[in-house]
Amino acid sequence: MSIITKKSEDFLFKYLNNASPVGHELSGQKLWMEYVKPSVDELHVDNYGTAYGVINPGKDYRVVIEGHADEIAWYVNYITEDGFLNVIRNGGSDHLIAPSKRVNIFTPKGVVRGVFGWPAIHTRKGEDAKLTPKLENIFVDVGAKNDKEVEEMGIHVGCVLTFDDSLEKLNDRYYVGRALDNRMGGFCVAEVARLIRKNKVKLPYSLYIVNAVQEEVGLRGAEMITQTIRPDVAIITDVTHDTNTPLVNSKKFGNIKGGKGPTITYSPAVHNKLQDLIIAAANEKKIDFQREASSRSTGTDTDAFAYSNGGVPSALISLPLRYMHTTVEMAHKNDVEGVIKLIYETLRKIEYKHNFKYL
Repeated sequence: MSIITKKSEDFLFKYLNNASPVGHELSGQKLWMEYVKPSVDELHVDNYGTAYGVINPGKDYRVVIEGHADEIAWYVNYITEDGFLNVIRNGGSDHLIAPSKRVNIFTPKGVVRGVFGWPAIHTRKGEDAKLTPKLENIFVDVGAKNDKEVEEMGIHVGCVLTFDDSLEKLNDRYYVGRALDNRMGGFCVAEVARLIRKNKVKLPYSLYIVNAVQEEVGLRGAEMITQTIRPDVAIITDVTHDTNTPLVNSKKFGNIKGGKGPTITYSPAVHNKLQDLIIAAANEKKIDFQREASSRSTGTDTDAFAYSNGGVPSALISLPLRYMHTTVEMAHKNDVEGVIKLIYETLRKIEYKHNFKYL
């Protein structure tokens, strides 16, 4: 039986279809907080927009579960005299997929529509046939006749734009859309909170459900919020690569397949005893999972939590994702549920003042 209800899925579609670009996550955070409010005892937002709810507040042992709220985007960087926009990345946006994509440009006057233009195939002959998208040559067309008209639309240097793509279901099996990385993680931790409240689980510690900002530009939201909360334990969820698609080297990136369960990551930042507890929860509850290894760092908010406050026992549970940082990111519904179940069952195994010290 699915643990994701119709109401949950309605929120998921509303949440992911709302833009939440790096540094401008406010509207998405409002939706997330509205959804999580019935499941928590307290709600807070820090100075840069990281939102978090608290269950059982006031205990001197604090556990965090965390996803990140931001999505990759673009900044307007230059406006030409004839009214075209040149852009730079806001996070790891892929310039190769930009041509022919529709975009939403967020201005003080509201959203302005535009497209990433590209020369027609008929015009690319001879040496021009080798033309490929680069950061230096991609551009946005808003249908303006000159830079003055662009300005009148409310567009200025520094405006943020996102691709215009909506969430959908593919074969009633995969969620498909932009920004599943890692707003799906924010959904998962919200669902864990909902299940705790629904099932009247009594936790012997304070649980912080965190939806952090600015992960895509260097784990910045997590870096800030871990100093605020000062947790004793942190379980992070993010996405990882589903490597079972064409053109991906599974020997290099690991043999991870969508539908086979979330992954548990081995890495120096991951605390071995906490990881053992997660694996024990998976085995006891028969939750499918996969294993992967990350050299040096995980590249996720796990690193920010682990290396803060003198060292916080941290672990990473990841959602396999096809086509990361594109507009057609794909996540298997079973894996989404697996992430939720695995975090939920692990939390039930953590005891009050659980000792994760090595000696």
